[in-house]
Amino acid sequence: ISPVPPYSREQPIFTTRAHVFQIDPSTKKNWVPASKQAVTVSYFYDSTRNSYRIISVDGAKVIINSTITPNMTFTKTSQKFGQWADSRANTVFGLGFPSEQQLTKFAEKFQEVKEAAKLARDRSQEKIETSSNHSQESGRETPSSTRASSVNGTDDEKASHGGPAEAHLKSENDKLKIALAQSSSNVKKWEVELQTLRESNARLTTALQESAASIEHWKKQFSACKDENDQLRSKIEELEEQCNEIDKEKERNAQLSRRLQELETELQDKELELEELRKQGEVIPQLMSECESVSEQLQAAEKKNKDLEEKVRMLRTEVEESKHRQTNLKTELKNFLDVLDGKIDELHDFRQGLSKLGVDN
Repeated sequence: ISPVPPYSREQPIFTTRAHVFQIDPSTKKNWVPASKQAVTVSYFYDSTRNSYRIISVDGAKVIINSTITPNMTFTKTSQKFGQWADSRANTVFGLGFPSEQQLTKFAEKFQEVKEAAKLARDRSQEKIETSSNHSQESGRETPSSTRASSVNGTDDEKASHGGPAEAHLKSENDKLKIALAQSSSNVKKWEVELQTLRESNARLTTALQESAASIEHWKKQFSACKDENDQLRSKIEELEEQCNEIDKEKERNAQLSRRLQELETELQDKELELEELRKQGEVIPQLMSECESVSEQLQAAEKKNKDLEEKVRMLRTEVEESKHRQTNLKTELKNFLDVLDGKIDELHDFRQGLSKLGVDN
């Protein structure tokens, strides 16, 4: 059988892609990769021989050439891996699929092809048995007819019919001998194949037991890895929480920095306002001199002027005190601004009062 199927005789009936492995012939335990990457794996049907094969080619190299027999069994060893033993190739093939669905489809197709191969074998055996029985019946009927002719016929009839009957009988006997020889050789062949299958099944059973032990070992390792993974996840969550706290702290620091800049800006503005108030305070003595010059005309407003003078003296005192409080201005800025706003209002009222007085005069 040629490794690569001639398409004039064999046709693909199912194709998929998988990673191909073969059992290590020396240890019968470990899997040896037959392909470096996923390759095409196909079922082929030979209509002339009524047989099925699994074929896979990696470049110019044939890595699977397995004829399906009714005694083969495809076994799923995991969610994405399956295997079967080929006694003729004296090896065990393994296929790793990208998904569990593809593995299920391949296994279902294997069972379908296996049933078809079994049906073809049964039909072939029926044909052989029918041919053998037909040959035996022909061999038994021919001598009886010859004997009837020799008993009932004359000597001339014996001379005329005896030759062709014997030749026909000899031909049928030769066919029967050939059929018996073929049957005997087929029996021997089946015995050898049966023995090979038994040995292959024994090796497969051993491999399955070792695979089961290996699966238990990997399950324990998987459980340990899972526990370690859970611990790492918890540590990662703790670190993420710490990172979140650090980010929040950075955000708070940034907000405080912005607030400090705003306060410094406000402080500069208030210092400018204070400087303007100082300049305005220098104008107050001139206003007082003007008030003294017109004191005779403002007798009605004398009491009010005295109150204003007292407030001016208090304002001067507060201005002097504010020079000493500049070092603590950041902490007392709000209170100072409140007092300062009140004083500004008073000065504004005072200026309005002066303006009114000037207008009245």
